[in-house]
Amino acid sequence: MQNATVGRPLFGGALSATIPHSAKDISELREIPDNQEVFAHDHSDQSIIVELLELQNHVQNEDAARYHFEDVAGSNKASAPGTSEVRTVVALPKSDLSLEECSSAFLLTGTQCVSKFNEEAKNTVTIHLGLFRLPQFSTDVLVTFNDPLSISPGSSSAVGMGGEQQEDMDPWTLQDFQRLLQSLRLHDPGVFG
Repeated sequence: MQNATVGRPLFGGALSATIPHSAKDISELREIPDNQEVFAHDHSDQSIIVELLELQNHVQNEDAARYHFEDVAGSNKASAPGTSEVRTVVALPKSDLSLEECSSAFLLTGTQCVSKFNEEAKNTVTIHLGLFRLPQFSTDVLVTFNDPLSISPGSSSAVGMGGEQQEDMDPWTLQDFQRLLQSLRLHDPGVFG
């Protein structure tokens, strides 16, 4: 049953989505801002963050996804030249989505060189960013999948990894993330204020 997906309420049940297997709710470990839901893989450094953000109506379409990617890069201290790169931005067909209220949706894939806990060591992380635009609620819903590509030997993330990856750890895949994006649903628009 390890590969089973879990339909999970988000933001007190106002939204829901299929969260991948082995997901630990980080709010059980530390305080998380009210506008975020954060999940970490039990056996890897992967994480998924669902955020409710103010609509950035000064940027449109693919540029909105790039804007949010750059904002994440700034938060990750990866805004210096050569520390982040957008690889692709594609529109997600509304017919494939459960979040019928969104006016448009995009999937951006890029990389960022980031350090954990302000360490010197930098890890290369693939960032898959799903953006759902809900102008009627003045909201951008941002779903970010952080998938480490390479871990620096000096990073705290390298401790205990032992260099080999066991088969039973089953890291999340892009398909797991796409399933989450396709399953995201709104149940209570009151969550937007």
